Order: sequence, then C-alpha cells, then structure tokens
Amino acid sequence: MMLKLLKSKIHRATVTDSLIDYPGSIGIDSKLMEAVGILPYETVLVADVTNGNRLETYVVPEEAGSGKISILGAAAHLMKKGDIVIIMGFALMTPDEAKSFKPKVIVATERNGIKEII
Repeated sequence: MMLKLLKSKIHRATVTDSLIDYPGSIGIDSKLMEAVGILPYETVLVADVTNGNRLETYVVPEEAGSGKISILGAAAHLMKKGDIVIIMGFALMTPDEAKSFKPKVIVATERNGIKEII
C-alpha cells in the first residue's frame, strides 16, 4: 500500500500576478521552490486562504529572489493578485517511509521571502 503525504508546503504566500492569457500553471520564486523541495513541472495543490478556492496545477520556476507567485491561465479566474495562498506538494510512500518522513515547510513573508522554516 502507498500513502499520499504532504512533502512540501509554502504557507501564506501572496499572489503577485494573475494572468489569464497563459497556457496555465503557477509560477513560484525558485528560491522558495528549492527551500521546500518543489521541482519544475511538479504537481501542486493551491489553497486560497482569501476566498476558499482550491486548484491543482503544475509549477514553473520564477526568478530566484523575485518573490513572484503567479497564477497563470484559467486558474486566474479563481485567484487574484493580493490573495494569500498555501501551496502544497505531495509524495507517495510506503507506511515504513511515512513513519520517519518530515515535510519541508516554510512560512512566507508578506513579500514572499522566507519568514520561518518549520
């Protein structure tokens, strides 16, 4: 049996751009991606704290240190600039792997820097 566990989490990031005319995805500052172990094109779940919407999409890297969190494509109808979001990546693992696994979690600053590593 495989279990799906939280692998990576960027908590309370602020959406910096919301662009409808784009093939679709979420752009994330690559410094934040590296801090939590999210890879380019990895699937993530995005929960919007501001309005309650949730969506699944893939990640494209933004410039390191830019602070960009860009909602791209159709998802831009659900999340807007200024919204607070939680970005989560998951991994499949065996129960034995899960027992000792600890996710990488950061809390973002208002400008999407790293406020805290949990």
